[in-house]
Amino acid sequence: MSASRQESESGLQDRLKWLLVLVLVCGAVYANYHFADQPLLYRVLGLVAVAGMALAVASQTGRGAALWGLLKGANMERRRVVWPNRQERNQTTLVVLGFILVMAVLLWALDSLFGWLVSLIMG
Repeated sequence: MSASRQESESGLQDRLKWLLVLVLVCGAVYANYHFADQPLLYRVLGLVAVAGMALAVASQTGRGAALWGLLKGANMERRRVVWPNRQERNQTTLVVLGFILVMAVLLWALDSLFGWLVSLIMG
């Protein structure tokens, strides 16, 4: 079997899987509307179940597998992050609050100065 034929078959399979995902999502929306008189808990559980099935089907496509790999890589990078300790966090917070206070006073002073200048000009 040639490579282009395999790609076209896998492309067709991916399209069919995405169509199935679309049918599942549309069916879930319709079912939620149709069964509006049922308790909310049952409808939410049904929506979660259908969403899980749709995600399972979507993850079997080429793009879904690529997204899953991206999410795995992002999770690995998240684990590598070095979070600040309590002292670093408190110091950074105090620096930010101090900067905000200085800028607030500066903006208040400029506003007061410009207000005073305008009142002098306007009379």
